[in-house]
Amino acid sequence: MITYISMMRGINVGGKNLIKMTSLQALYESLGFVCIKTYIQSGNVIFQHDKSSTRQLGIDISKKVMKNFGFDIPVIVREKAELKRILAHNPFLNKKDIDKLHITFLSDTPDKKLSEKIESDSYLPDEYFIHGKEIYLFCPDGYGRTKLSNNFFENKLYLNATTRNLKTLKELVRISDSI
Repeated sequence: MITYISMMRGINVGGKNLIKMTSLQALYESLGFVCIKTYIQSGNVIFQHDKSSTRQLGIDISKKVMKNFGFDIPVIVREKAELKRILAHNPFLNKKDIDKLHITFLSDTPDKKLSEKIESDSYLPDEYFIHGKEIYLFCPDGYGRTKLSNNFFENKLYLNATTRNLKTLKELVRISDSI
């Protein structure tokens, strides 16, 4: 069995797309997943399943959410080992304020021309680095004030995106290590 972490975009935010964690856990069980753990109310789920494509797992979960709850939301899935590697290679770990570090997870690797197009612009004081299917962010004024939001990257790269702060990601890894 492989341990996976799934991250949903846009559930239980601002009173919209409400899903109780017990209902979410039941949804994952209905897909044949085991050792299911949820973390906070924003759609972070750790689970185990046979070796599978993370992209296909995200699609399957998203379809089941639509069927059961009527919400069309993106679901990004990464293997535990992949998430550990992503965290270890964060180019902004040398920043003093690690509370300002975030990672945006993309549904796929962005087209190189689209990435280069946004890289030619400056978004200071915010900094970012695109690597594979992730975008590392340093937002010194806070993520709530950055232009480098999920919507920004989705509109520029034509991919689904969801962002988590470093503290949440470390906790997801800690929980995944315990199952």
